[in-house]
Parts: sequence; C-alpha cells; structure tokens
Amino acid sequence: MLSWAVTFLIVAIIAGILGLSGVAGTATNIAYILFVIFVILAIVGFLTGRKPVA
Repeated sequence: MLSWAVTFLIVAIIAGILGLSGVAGTATNIAYILFVIFVILAIVGFLTGRKPVA
C-alpha cells in the first residue's frame, strides 16, 4: 500500500514538472488516500497485535 502511495506521489511530481496540473492533482489525491489507508491499517495492525501479511 505504501509503495503505491509513493509511486503515485512520484507520478504527481513528474506531472507537475511537466505542467500537467490535472494529472498531478489526481495523482496527488490518490497518493494521499492510499497513504491514509496505509496509516489506518498500520494502526489497526499494531493495536490488534497481528503480524503483517506481506
């Protein structure tokens, strides 16, 4: 999950450099959502004491 967030963040940075503001904004939003989901799942995993699957 975190790797996908980083991938979309890199896509957003490259799109921003190239002037593609629509693509950059969309990729930034996707990266933010994936990062929030990762943080929530990490917190739940720490609280429940389960080992990570992957």
